[in-house]
Amino acid sequence: MSKITAQEASKIAQKHFKITAEAIELDGYEDENFLLETNTEEKYLLKISSEKNNALLNFQNKILSHLSTKNLPFQTSRVLKSENGNSLVTLSNGKTARLLSWVPGRIWADVNPKTERLRTNLGEAAGSLTNALQDFKNTSANRRLEWDLANSDWTNNHINRFNGEEKVAIQHFQTRFLEIQPIYKNLPKSIIHNDINDYNILVTSDLVEPKISGLIDFGDSVFTQTVNDLAITLAYAITEIPDPLSAALDIVKAYNKNYSFSEDELKCLYTLVGMRLATTLTNASIKKEEFPDDEYYVISEKPAQNLLLKWFKVNESFANYSFRNACGYSAHPLEEKFEIWAKSNQISLKTIFPTVTSEKIVNLDMSVGSTLLGNISEYNDPEVSEFKLKQFQKHYPKTILLNGYLETRPFYTTDAFKSEGNNGPEYRTVHLGTDFWVPAETPVHAPFDAIVKVIHHNNYDKDYGPMIILEHSFEGDSFYTLYGHLTLSSLDILKPGQAVKQGDLIAYIGSPSENGNWAPHLHFQIILDLLGNNENFNGVAIPAKVDVWKSICPNPNLIFKEELENLEQELSEESMIEFRKDHLGKSLSLSYEKPLHIVRGEGVYLIDIKGRKYLDTVNNVNHVGHQHPKVVSAGQRQMAVLNTNTRYLHKEIIAYAEALLKKLPEHLSVIHIVNSGSEANELALRMAKTVTGNNDILAIEVGYHGNTNAVMDVSSYKFEGKGGFPKPETTHILPLPDSYRGKYSGDNCGVDYAQHAKEIIETLKAEGKEIAGFIGETLISCGGQIVPPKDYFKKVYKHVHEAGGICIADEVQTGFGRMGKTFWAFELYDVKPDIVTMGKPAGNGHPLAVVACTKEVAEKFNTGMEYFNTFGGNPVSCAIGRTVLEIIDEENLQQNALEVGGFLKTELKSLQKQFPIIGDVRGEGLFLGFELNDSHKNPLPDHASYLANRMKQFGILMSIDGPDHNVLKIKPPIVFSKQNVEELILRLNTVFGEDYMSFGYA
Repeated sequence: MSKITAQEASKIAQKHFKITAEAIELDGYEDENFLLETNTEEKYLLKISSEKNNALLNFQNKILSHLSTKNLPFQTSRVLKSENGNSLVTLSNGKTARLLSWVPGRIWADVNPKTERLRTNLGEAAGSLTNALQDFKNTSANRRLEWDLANSDWTNNHINRFNGEEKVAIQHFQTRFLEIQPIYKNLPKSIIHNDINDYNILVTSDLVEPKISGLIDFGDSVFTQTVNDLAITLAYAITEIPDPLSAALDIVKAYNKNYSFSEDELKCLYTLVGMRLATTLTNASIKKEEFPDDEYYVISEKPAQNLLLKWFKVNESFANYSFRNACGYSAHPLEEKFEIWAKSNQISLKTIFPTVTSEKIVNLDMSVGSTLLGNISEYNDPEVSEFKLKQFQKHYPKTILLNGYLETRPFYTTDAFKSEGNNGPEYRTVHLGTDFWVPAETPVHAPFDAIVKVIHHNNYDKDYGPMIILEHSFEGDSFYTLYGHLTLSSLDILKPGQAVKQGDLIAYIGSPSENGNWAPHLHFQIILDLLGNNENFNGVAIPAKVDVWKSICPNPNLIFKEELENLEQELSEESMIEFRKDHLGKSLSLSYEKPLHIVRGEGVYLIDIKGRKYLDTVNNVNHVGHQHPKVVSAGQRQMAVLNTNTRYLHKEIIAYAEALLKKLPEHLSVIHIVNSGSEANELALRMAKTVTGNNDILAIEVGYHGNTNAVMDVSSYKFEGKGGFPKPETTHILPLPDSYRGKYSGDNCGVDYAQHAKEIIETLKAEGKEIAGFIGETLISCGGQIVPPKDYFKKVYKHVHEAGGICIADEVQTGFGRMGKTFWAFELYDVKPDIVTMGKPAGNGHPLAVVACTKEVAEKFNTGMEYFNTFGGNPVSCAIGRTVLEIIDEENLQQNALEVGGFLKTELKSLQKQFPIIGDVRGEGLFLGFELNDSHKNPLPDHASYLANRMKQFGILMSIDGPDHNVLKIKPPIVFSKQNVEELILRLNTVFGEDYMSFGYA
């Protein structure tokens, strides 16, 4: 029977339903589907079916009618009757026509990104649908359907269509499906949608916070196990995601709120998802042979194949525990039973450590933000760590030092503990055991009678050396205890399968040379399920999964009579936010909707309290990397000896001044050391006014020079911004020298921009006034990472100098090698400023800033009034500043800024070709920016905001600036590497490909 054409569909709509509309053919699996578009913007769905059993079509209509009486959080189609009052119309060719209301929305398959929030909304919608169908009864649903998961064993006959890993995975799920039948066949049944796939889920057009707008196509609805519907929803909604289990949990948790699952249903869920994928792939393989030219039948094949292989690698028990936790059950079913048993069978620590004399137990803080751990160079050095522990123990004699259970630690923020999550990198940072910090060679004894389950030698130079696992019995069940960081000799004490009695010697504590290069300690962990791992069981977990892991690995404190001392509880983020609101300055802002709780910095990363690392592309203050070990050490050493003012002789101020002067042009031979960029610019302005005897200052539009009164007066970015004030009469603003979207463009636009300086000077002169000088960031940061045209500063400086003014180069954000080509940004323009200001990058975050000037300026500024700064030039600051300069040279960081910055700029320009919303890419070295514009160069600030917030979700910190808030600025620590660039570009590429970033670009 031939297919209906779009023209014929329009005639059917007119003849039988009195609707004049243009018909547009849509894809369909069984039915022929047409979108009907009318002149009144009303839309309808015409479905043509060759189905001979009209009872099934009536059944679908009755479902829709039933659902129309329910209060659902999404739309379903309404059944519309023909002119003759029929919901089914028999056509002359024997086919049947139905007319349904149109449900608007984008299909799930086309939505990008499919966020956690959207998956949660899908779970809520699908759960509410299942709940709404609980009271719907219809015998037409009692049919045998190949797409009914209860009948999916038919795929067993087609296993030879597959090979390799795909075949292994499908066979595994087929076997497990047979094994779960005693439970599965008795699960609750109801009529379900049975096909909530990525083409039957509709999503609203809102691109920032999309929601489910509709669930359509009830053609496969059937009476079967209710949990099948959740399994089918998962099989389509979690494809092409790095961590499908985490994505599934978003849906399961929300689904369960509207339809509660039993423990047995959840026990089958993992296998049912696998069987739906097996069914999809088997059907696609068959249809490819039947319809080799029709891609619709295999449209879900590749996503299903990818998910099958990922799902197969998910541990089934861990998946079940995760589903249980998401649905409000204890993740591990034996958790509560074990806790009751453990509290009734507690032992003393002396059972495990009979040779350790102790009167007290003290808990150490080794969390991410621990000051005891100190710098990365300290906690990665076992000798330093052991020394610190011994010093700590001096204050607590006759104690056992312990810590670690559920502690988030910085040790595990390396690539060895890294995996790709659904929002960028994740790290297994949460410690699942307790560490007992006791001397090497301390004997360890069995806490209870046991059988030796595992004896394993880890690759100790990368992990934690020899490990033993014992199996114990409790009330007919088993639990396990794990012992890590042992001596090599411990491997010979026991053998697998050997029985040991409570108190028997089982191992010795290893030294750093054999325990994985750690200070001596025992890692002790309780485990309720080894998850099939008989070698190297997890000792740490991803924070997002800790609720499940802590159920599998209960608190070791449960088995001890001693009360293990708890650390002081961290302040909650909510309480910190409230305190800030109540007691800190009202204008003190926090970044992002959900503020970050940052507790540690390392190199190019900031690390939050859960151990998540954020690639910092913003923080130019920590110039040579967050908490650079040499900078930290220099400050610690000098602070331990002396910190005082400059009225005493001290070598450090001399050493720093000499080192800094070597980096400056010869004419800048005098320096003043202060505490901040604001203070440096304040002093520079005071110098200019004192030297010239004038008060009028030229400054650049959207320039920012600090937060004191004098510099605010010349910071257009501040006084013209929100909460600003009228421009002071003595401040004269030059147009932002932006050659991309500014007042002038072209090769010679620098001369045009500079001409404004000349005009202002001439106007002032006509009024009988003279200028004091000009202050300008050499590259304008808050203005949007603007790189002024090549002749701009040359001409401005010429006009100012000819008028007797002082030229101040603000290098607070651009100095110290960041430009790559030159050490200072002003050197790019071949100009000679009279004064150069520098800020906190000089001290890598320590409050250190500098004013460098000519000898002539310094002498004229010396009017007899002493310039004294209590902290400026103190020995600690100078030691830190000198060390920063040494690091720049020793680590060749100026060259790194040139090479890595050049690589990043090239990659951004390549991205620009792919995504023309990137209107301009500009900058020098590691001072770069790109702005977002439509095709007419209009700024897109909302897109910039979306980009920055999405990048934060992927673990990359970016910042927005520019007068139109559409510029993403990139000015990271100059230890930024090509690998960091690749990570940044990877995530940018992902976000630029999302739906919102193409919306509004025209």
